[in-house]
Amino acid sequence: MVAIKPSNPGVRRPVDLARVHGLSPQAVRNYEQAGLLPPAERGSNGYRRFTEAHALALDAYLALIAGHGYASAGEIMRAINRGEIDTALRAIDHSHALLQRDRQTLDAVEAAVAVLTGAAREPGPERSLPISAVAHRLGVRPATLRKWERARILQPARDPATRYRVYSPDDVRDAELAHLLRRGGHRLDHIAEVLRQVRGAGGAEALAASLHQWRERLTSRGRAMLTGAARLAAYLNSGTTTVVPSDPTAPTVS
Repeated sequence: MVAIKPSNPGVRRPVDLARVHGLSPQAVRNYEQAGLLPPAERGSNGYRRFTEAHALALDAYLALIAGHGYASAGEIMRAINRGEIDTALRAIDHSHALLQRDRQTLDAVEAAVAVLTGAAREPGPERSLPISAVAHRLGVRPATLRKWERARILQPARDPATRYRVYSPDDVRDAELAHLLRRGGHRLDHIAEVLRQVRGAGGAEALAASLHQWRERLTSRGRAMLTGAARLAAYLNSGTTTVVPSDPTAPTVS
C-alpha cells in the first residue's frame, strides 16, 4: 500500500484549512483520519502538521462532493491517497456514466411528454380496459404487456371478482408511452425509470412543467464534475505531493 506524503515544508493548523471552507477544525481532523486527506505528519507535541498538499486535497474533496456525491467523492479521495489512481479514475468514470444515463432518460422523457401532451394524440379511454383491448389499441400481443408488467413498467390492477388485469386510463397512458419508447429502442429498465418519473410528477402535463428544472440540475451536476476534476488535477499536479511507501522502512516498488 502507498500513501501520499506532503513534501511542502509549510505547516498549517487545522483551523487554517477549516476557515477557508467554513468548516470546524475537528472536521478537518476527521477528514484526515478517514483517509480523505493525505496522512499528516505529527509534531513533537503530537499535533497534526498540515501542508499545502492537505489544503489542495481538501479543495478537491469538497469540490468532488458537489458533482459526485459524498460516497463517490470519498471513494475517489481515498484511492488517490493510497496511490491507486486507476481505482479513482474508475470511480470518476462511473459517475460520468450515471450522468450520461440520466441525460438519456431526460431526453426520452421529453420526447414522450411531447407526444403525450400533443394536440394530435389519440384521446385516451374513459373507462378501464381489459388486457386484450389495450393490446389491440397498441398493436401488440397481450404477452408483451405482461412482460412490461414484470419489468415494472406497467402496474395494472386486478378485477376483484375475476382477478383479470384491468387497465385504468392512466395505465393505458403508461402503456402508450412504453410502446413509444420501446419502438425508439429504449431498454425495458430505462422505460421503467421514465414511467416512474411520469407517475411521480402526477402525469405528463405536470412532468412537462418540471423538465426545465430537471435539465438545469443535470447541467449543474456536470459543471460541478468539471470543477471537481480541475481541483483534483491541481492536487495531483501541484508538485506538493509525492507517492512514497506508507511504511518508511519498506522497500520502494518500482
